[in-house]
Amino acid sequence: MPFSLKDLKGSIPALITPMKDGAVDEAAFRHMVRWQIEQGSNGLVPCGTTGESPTLSHDEHMRVIDMCVEEADGRVPVIAGAGSNSTAEAISLSRHAKEAGANAVLSVTGYYNKPSQEGLYRHYAAISEAVDIPIILYNIPARAIVEIGVETMARLAKLPNIVGTKDATANLARVLRERAACGPDWIQLSGEDGTALAYMVQGAQGCISVTANVAPKLCSDFQRAAREGNWTKALELQKKLMPLHDAMFCQPSPAPVKYAASLLGLCTDQVRLPMMPATDATRVTVHAAMVEAGLVRD
Repeated sequence: MPFSLKDLKGSIPALITPMKDGAVDEAAFRHMVRWQIEQGSNGLVPCGTTGESPTLSHDEHMRVIDMCVEEADGRVPVIAGAGSNSTAEAISLSRHAKEAGANAVLSVTGYYNKPSQEGLYRHYAAISEAVDIPIILYNIPARAIVEIGVETMARLAKLPNIVGTKDATANLARVLRERAACGPDWIQLSGEDGTALAYMVQGAQGCISVTANVAPKLCSDFQRAAREGNWTKALELQKKLMPLHDAMFCQPSPAPVKYAASLLGLCTDQVRLPMMPATDATRVTVHAAMVEAGLVRD
């Protein structure tokens, strides 16, 4: 099916990368992609932070993107994680995503090296100039330290290929300011499950979600209700999901969501160092939240 930027909407899981014996579990990943689509997810993000991109080798990173595109087979958009604090590396990953057939890329701000606003602008401008693929800016100051200012985002919105943002700031005052600065066609995707309802109320198109890894139908139903303006239904679903949203970050991600996925039989709960597997306390919290959401039995 032909891809349109209007397809970047709804519930879009930031996919975990299943591991087995320390290696990427390709069979589990392919099954997960198919299951997500069957459950109603509206798009897929492989190789984001939740997918442990910092500890995937370049070969593994590219392989995961390839598999996701193959299994999606045009049924839903694939937004490939292709960010880096190295502009040259981000360009290389974006080129691979384009060649693999991804519909867009998710490109994170310059973590660790803490670029200035001008540095961020030039970083993204260089990617935009080098690769003809829609670029979603990933604004996540809690992990990257730096934040794309609204004025910088407005400058970036004028560049070819830069089409929107994944906003993981949890700053709800930004939503309308960004819309006013970047224009009505700017794609706004929440990157924070707990505030997604308030984000959607202000006109956003969807959410790149951690929780959707294990509750894809509930997250999809929530997004559909929000897009249709059925705020009573959306609030009801968000209340049901909120304990699970919180549980996904009771320990540094993706340990909680991988444990939750293991409860569903999707994959093991293995993570790569320096991330640690779910502690006993995390397991109790996650299991209780999964029961409350009706995803597993007590």
